[in-house]
Amino acid sequence: MSHGHHSDSGSHGSLKQYSIGFILSIILTVIPFGMVMTGGFSRSLLLSVVGITGIVQVLVQLIFFLHMNSSEEQRWNVIAFIYTILTIAILLIGSVWVMNYLHYNMMI
Repeated sequence: MSHGHHSDSGSHGSLKQYSIGFILSIILTVIPFGMVMTGGFSRSLLLSVVGITGIVQVLVQLIFFLHMNSSEEQRWNVIAFIYTILTIAILLIGSVWVMNYLHYNMMI
């Protein structure tokens, strides 16, 4: 009996998906790089563009290369990723909060 064939179509991307992800990654890298190298943009605009393209770049990497999505197979990976992001956010926000509190109290 040759019923051992297991279809795993949802866990691996196609060449088309990898190509789209690669092209999007290049575009999202070239845009802020070009803006910084050409100059003439305000500091706040540059920081905004670099930050936004950085966030979109992370999402592209997660979707096209790590294949994170809302499918049943990826549920635990997405939960672990969200937990990691929340933990990092709590650590960063808490650290900034404590440092601001200490700075305020040291200046009194």
